[in-house]
Amino acid sequence: MSSPPSPQARSPPTRSARAIAEKFPWAGYRTLADIGCAEGALPAQILLAHPHLSATGFDLPAARTGFEQYTARLGLADRVTFTAGDFFHDDLPAADVLVFGHVLHNWPPEDRLRLLRRAHRALPEGGAVLIYETLIDDERRDNAIGLLLSLVMQLEVPGGSDYTGAECHRWLTAAGFTDPRTEHLDGPESMVVAVK
Repeated sequence: MSSPPSPQARSPPTRSARAIAEKFPWAGYRTLADIGCAEGALPAQILLAHPHLSATGFDLPAARTGFEQYTARLGLADRVTFTAGDFFHDDLPAADVLVFGHVLHNWPPEDRLRLLRRAHRALPEGGAVLIYETLIDDERRDNAIGLLLSLVMQLEVPGGSDYTGAECHRWLTAAGFTDPRTEHLDGPESMVVAVK
């Protein structure tokens, strides 16, 4: 399941993807799965930067053609696979790192926690989950874009909203993850990372 199109205020997908490729410690992992991958911009940028990695894109069946065409144009067809599924009902792909980009904000907190528990079950010991969104700052004072986008989400998606890094840390801990940390990516976007 992919998130709705991103409002213009967000960073272009490749800028955040490149920041994730640079800032996450990919050297310690071999595989990743992008949950709600759409055309595959995130795994593509990571694979271009890290030749030792392979990736799976996981999304509804309608995303397959766009994903395969986009990653093939970048010369990555031999390092990516696409798995069709619904992340609330189907098993998540096996990988060392599971990525949720602009996914959790589409759902109410109880569904976010349910997805993170599914991610915890799917990951091997030592695996990591990486979530990136337009996070609201913990004090709810500085990231005006995050606050405005949260209002938009609440109007457009029942139960949806943006959230703070601290809230995400609590969900990750409740799902069984340890050592959650938040790191700025680009523009108003940040990532939250935790390990199993």
